[in-house]
Parts: sequence; structure tokens; C-alpha cells
Amino acid sequence: MSWKNSLRVMRKTLALTVALSATGLAVAQTTTASSATPTKVPPKPPSVFVNQRATDDPRIGLKGGLYDAGQAASGLQLLISTPKPAGFAPDLDSIKAIDATPPPPPVDPDAPRQPGAARPAGPRANYGGTNSDLAFNSKYLFNGNYNGINIYDIADPAHLKLVTSIVCPGGQGDVSVYGHLMFMSVEAANGRMDCGTQGFATAGPEPTPPAPTGDAEKDAAAMRAFRMRQPPPSADRVKGVRIFDISDIRSPKQIIDVQTCRGSHTHTLVVDPKDKDNVYVYVSGSAGVRPSEELSGCSGGDPDKDPTTAVFTIVVIKVPLAHPELAKIINSPRIFSDPQSGKVDALWHGGNHGDGTQTTSATRGCHDITVYSWLGLAGGACSGNGILIDIKDPANPKRIDAVTDPNYAFWHSANFSNDGKTVLFTDEWGGGGQPRCRATDPMAWGADAIFTITPDKKLKLASYYKMPAAQTDKENCVAHNGSMIPVPGRNIEVQSWYQGGISIVDYTDPTHPFEIGYFDRGPVDDSRPAMGGQWSTYYYNGYIYGSEIARGTDVLQLLPTKYLTQNEIDAAAQINLPELNVQDQPHIDYPMTFVTAKAYLDQLARGTSLPAEKIKAMASDIDAKNAKKLAADAKAAEKAAATAKTSADADRLHGLAKILAGGGSAAVKAGM
Repeated sequence: MSWKNSLRVMRKTLALTVALSATGLAVAQTTTASSATPTKVPPKPPSVFVNQRATDDPRIGLKGGLYDAGQAASGLQLLISTPKPAGFAPDLDSIKAIDATPPPPPVDPDAPRQPGAARPAGPRANYGGTNSDLAFNSKYLFNGNYNGINIYDIADPAHLKLVTSIVCPGGQGDVSVYGHLMFMSVEAANGRMDCGTQGFATAGPEPTPPAPTGDAEKDAAAMRAFRMRQPPPSADRVKGVRIFDISDIRSPKQIIDVQTCRGSHTHTLVVDPKDKDNVYVYVSGSAGVRPSEELSGCSGGDPDKDPTTAVFTIVVIKVPLAHPELAKIINSPRIFSDPQSGKVDALWHGGNHGDGTQTTSATRGCHDITVYSWLGLAGGACSGNGILIDIKDPANPKRIDAVTDPNYAFWHSANFSNDGKTVLFTDEWGGGGQPRCRATDPMAWGADAIFTITPDKKLKLASYYKMPAAQTDKENCVAHNGSMIPVPGRNIEVQSWYQGGISIVDYTDPTHPFEIGYFDRGPVDDSRPAMGGQWSTYYYNGYIYGSEIARGTDVLQLLPTKYLTQNEIDAAAQINLPELNVQDQPHIDYPMTFVTAKAYLDQLARGTSLPAEKIKAMASDIDAKNAKKLAADAKAAEKAAATAKTSADADRLHGLAKILAGGGSAAVKAGM
């Protein structure tokens, strides 16, 4: 969020301005002289595979518009798009008035600037409260927003029904649910303990940025301090995590605010399989450190001089399930430290990686952490680094490995494959508010980076993937939040790309990811930049839900294509989770059913590990439920696994053999 927006939201009765992702703050944290002015040297070719940009794609050239934009889709069908409700919705009169004015001159986000100068302005915010992250329980969808949370009944996903709106400003409104509890991130300066919309009084006029002096390092530090400055202290302000009781879904009650020194840009709910009495919350804050006059104990000094600095750490909150009102901070682990020297800021310090490389933000905190409790691991996307974390003791997470990347600007989020052998990181180049999917933008910048996890728990880069359809300079676009689609035998992710829409990527072979489906709209406004697009796009119990920043909430369904069959779609739909918080990634135990078996057969038909006539015969035997033939088929599948052309095919054949040998009668279960 820019400094002007930070002050503006305190003046408004209701925060209807769209705040840019606070990653923009983190991008400004680079401190080396080399990072002050972007290099003009062409980007170096990536060292691993990156998919190619599409040259002839239906997504190119779509008509713009808030609610009447052109659409293009493959493998996805939009079932319903529900506009944001009152208190969150765009101000249509304001938009109309602004559209009647001449468009501003175009701004090149890559244009060189003086050391320490301000970054290019983000798009004008006229589209109401920013829709943000999503969470689910079996009956309801929770759509976070910078102004609060909207809760929808999803009993019939094609007919989404608004149940409750909680107007509670504070941004980003990152949301999680667990049983009767709901958690909400608060980071903006207008967050009040009482959820009030009146904000806070300001002290004097808006200050101006510091003038450049010519000393690149000092100017960058001065600009960082200016952006991270804090408003006057208030005893009524909250920055941290709100906890609500949602036992009565139509009337949620706020239980407690857990205050933190840097607020909560995002948070991750952590469920420890060994601890039935508590849940944990990992808090990632990226705001400036609050003054101690507002929250006792907060300090943000240089870690070499200030050992208690609130920077270079995450926050761990423990929530007793029987008494959530007793939730409190129990740890601030130094997961960026050097274990030998104890230096707490031991990871990437900011800057580029040489000529033709990206300028990577300094690692001062994490943007997002995805935990995979099934393996006791977490993937941390932490500004300048991607890190692997041991969370077997969730109260005391410990870093296992850390990587940086010459093509990455800002490590943003992470997702694991179901087997835990691969992790997909995203790069939010430009902070989410810039057009980073233009035809001139490098395909390895603002992209996914796919890493394999070695047996000794090291991260090894395998490839990059970027949504392939070029977008306009009016569309903010870069890699953002996504989730696994639970198709057995494959690693498939559905992912949001802001105004680049939704892209479905298959990374079963982590060295060669490819797109298998998409949904996109034209620009929110094709005459000038406007903040919009998909913030989060997640699969839940047979449907895909999208949080569209400006337009509302989308529900989509998968359609069969040559890349994804109906059998595979049906196999994924077997998985029914009681809850889903994507950053608390569930492990899926795929049911040993004939539905799963047919999905494996369709996948084997794309390769050469099993002859086509044998695949056809096995499918026929499944339909006929011929026990004798199925037993023989099981032996044949197991034998074929020994000579399979790929490890993925070998796994499919082993799984197929078990199902056929068992008669496909295993009960369907979710598998957490």
C-alpha cells in the first residue's frame, strides 16, 4: 500500500479505496546501490525450462469493462459471478466521472528513476474494497476484503447466496476458518478494535517524500523509512489477527484481537496432528513497526544494535480451542538467521544478481507461508528468498534450506505437490499493481518457479511457468495465489494472475510445466490502468472459486478437454473436505475406487507405458465388474509398472493394480 493510501484510508468513513499489495513496501526495501536504477541489459536466458508465450490466443484483445468485459475460456465454465455487496462495492458514479476525464499519460513501470525516488504510481483505486483471500468450510465460502469479510452459502455453488457481511476495515482481510473460529489479518492503519469505519484522525497535512541527495544507499534508506513511517499512536488501533466466533454464522462475534508489531499482511493457520487442544497461527507482517507508545515492546532498529527488533522474524500465535479468548503470541522465531553466527538478517540483503538479472527484495519477513503438516514441512515465500521450514514442532519452526533466484523480484507464495516432492513458488514482481504480463516482459519474471525437494531436504530449481497470453499495459498481472486440483496421478494447480485471469498448470513433470486450461476477462478499464483481476483462485469440493478484486466472487467448473478428461474431473470431485485453508495444505488420500482407476487409465493413454488395446480392455472390465478379469488386469498393471516409461506412469500403474486387485470398493474419503 502506498503512503498516500495509508493516510487516505484513515480519513474515509468507509475504506473504499483499493490498496495495492503491501509487497510494494517490501520491494522498496532493497538497499544496495545496484538496485536503485534498473539495468538496461537484456535479461539473461533462464538456466532451466520456461514455457513459451502464446502468439495466437483468444485471451489477447478482449474487450474491457467492469461487468461487461469480453471473456475467453478453455476447460473452464463460469457458473456465476456475484458482485460485491454494499459497503464493499464499486462507486459507479465515481468511476463514471473519472472515465469522463482524459486518461493520464502512460507510465513505464520499468523506466529508470533517480536513486531513492518513488516507485511509479499504481493504478487509480475506484472499485470499492479490494477482494482478497478465500477460505471454506463445508457450507460456506469466506471471501476476505480490505473492508471486512463476506460469507456466502455454497450449498448450491451455481447459485451463490450472501449470508453475512462483516464490515470491518483494516486490510488485507486474509481469512482462515477452523471449527467455530474465523481468523482475519489486519495491517492497514485504519483498523479499529471495534471494527468501526470512522478510521483515525490525522496529524497535519500529508508529508512529501524525501528529496534525493545523490547517495544511492542513503537515499534508498530514507525512502524506505518514509514509506514505513507510522501514523500517530492510538489505543483503539489494531494491527494483527482478529479472531471471531462464527457459531452463529449470521452474527459472528469478535472474541479477541492479537496485536503484533508489524500487523498481519497474511497469516497461516497451523493444525498440529499431535495437538488436539490448540491451533497455531503464523503471522507474516510487512507494515512498518508500530511505535512503542501504541504497542509496548515494539522496536524496529538495526538487528546488530537492537536484538529485540520486530523485523527479520515471523510471529507465532497459540490459540487454545476451549478458550480462544486466551490466544497470545508465544514465539517470534528468527528463521532468517545464521545458525553459526546468530546474525538475524543472514539471508538476501536486496539488490540484483549481476547484469541482466532481476532486482530482488531484501528478506526482512515472509509474505506468505504454506504449511504441509502431513510432512512436517512449510514453504516460506519470504521477499528475497524461498525457504523450506521444519514445523514438526509448530511453536518453534526452524529453517532447513533457503534459495534465492536471479529472475525473482519478490517471493510471494508457495504450494506443495500432494506427495511433497515438489514446491511451486510465485513471484509478485511489481507488487501486484503493475502490468507484468505484457508481450515485452520476460517469461521467467513474475512467474512460478518450480522446485523439487531432494531427499536431504534441499530445494532444487526445475523450471519456470508463466501464464502465456500477453496482457495489456492497463492490466495488473503477475503470478498470485492458487491451489491444487486433486486429480490422482497428476500435479495440477489452478492459479490466479490478477487481470491475467485464471490459469491451470500441470507440473507433474516439474521440469516441463504446461497450461491445460484458463479463464480470462478483458481489462477492468481499457482506457487507463485499474486495479482488478483474480486475487485468489482455489478448488474446493468439485468447484473453482475466484476472488475477483473489483468485480466480486466467481464460481467456475471444470470441463473436459484433451488435457483433462471427464474421468479425471470425476476423480477429483470424489475429494470432499470439511474445511479448506489453502495455506494449511491438506494431504489427499485418493480413494481406491474405479473412478480413480479410470482416471489413471486416461493418463496412461497419453503415454506409451501400457498398450492402447490393454487400456481399452481394462476399462471394459471395470465397467463389467468382472472380478476374474480384474484380478488378471491387476497383475498385468503391476508387471507393466516395472518397465514404465516415466516414474509418474509407474506410480499410476501401481495405484491401478491396487484398485483392480481390491475390486474398486474402497470407500471415498477426504484424507487430511
